[in-house]
Amino acid sequence: MQIKRIGSQPSGKGSPDYFTGTVRIDPLNSPSEPARVAMALVTFEPGARTAWHTHPLGQTLIVTAGFGRVQRLGGPIEEIRPGDVIWFEPGEKHWHGAAPTTAMSHIAIQEKLNGSPVDWLEQVSDEDYAGSGVQA
Repeated sequence: MQIKRIGSQPSGKGSPDYFTGTVRIDPLNSPSEPARVAMALVTFEPGARTAWHTHPLGQTLIVTAGFGRVQRLGGPIEEIRPGDVIWFEPGEKHWHGAAPTTAMSHIAIQEKLNGSPVDWLEQVSDEDYAGSGVQA
């Protein structure tokens, strides 16, 4: 058994290679193999978001605070709020982040396949984030 005490793991900044805007990542769980499930509390400042990406075994998001947006390739931008649970299918191209004027936090849960939980793709343009562009 392991108990990870609050504050025992340092917060990290979302890399500009994978995020637009200010993003804080607080690891919650990242057990060693053979376990595959990793979890993090991710906080997006207003307007911040991920790049387009996929997860080889899918991803669950649980919104804990604020107001945000998600979009899968070819679909509309959807609003998300505290208590919402979002499931992305394995390989489903998507992005998620805060609303333009409101921060948002979610718990992200994903499994690793061959050591990797995510495949990062291109950034989400300001036009796509605003819903006025053609989705990638």
